[in-house]
Amino acid sequence: MGFVTSTSISPATSAPAINRPNVVAVGTIVWLGSEVMFFAGLFAIYFTLKSTSGALWTAETAHLNIPYAAVNTTILVLSSVTCQMGVFAAERLQPRRSGGLFQFWKWGMVEWFALSYIMGAIFVSGQVLEYATLVSEGIAFDSNAYGSAFYLTTGFHALHVTGGLIAFLLVIGRAFAVKTFGHKEATSAIVVSYYWHFVDVVWIGLFAVIYIIR
Repeated sequence: MGFVTSTSISPATSAPAINRPNVVAVGTIVWLGSEVMFFAGLFAIYFTLKSTSGALWTAETAHLNIPYAAVNTTILVLSSVTCQMGVFAAERLQPRRSGGLFQFWKWGMVEWFALSYIMGAIFVSGQVLEYATLVSEGIAFDSNAYGSAFYLTTGFHALHVTGGLIAFLLVIGRAFAVKTFGHKEATSAIVVSYYWHFVDVVWIGLFAVIYIIR
């Protein structure tokens, strides 16, 4: 996974032109840098509220189902693997599978991204179910400081995952819409993978802070 670059040969000199990083890829990375600051602010809010309400945190975190959250986290992390497999297929300009449906080693970008989408959707659905369980146990957004911090941090992350799911659908749709799958389509797949890997890494941090560190 890296920058998509272009190289041209001058007919007069036959010397390669200077390689420049793809503008879309660079712009995506810069934007993700701003997202890092956004989530850093959410982490700061969580730790600040926790430092002033230690007893509350001890009582409320007892309601968390850590094994359930760990399984949900594993699904999201594995979706990064399938997403990257889709990127590899896109880089070799293979939009769709060249063999049977169960011959995953012959899958193209569409199949790998579709699997990533399903796994991401399972993760979001799992979070919604967890929210419903916690609300039934009296932990709501407006119940106390812990509820506000928990739903604020995890909720914003869920919105980012949902945005990634929409991006998967757009890239898959584009692969079917174009007559020839070229470097522009491959670049779209690559920048979506940047975003997806980012939300996965952020969630690993959130999982450690919210579920593991007491």
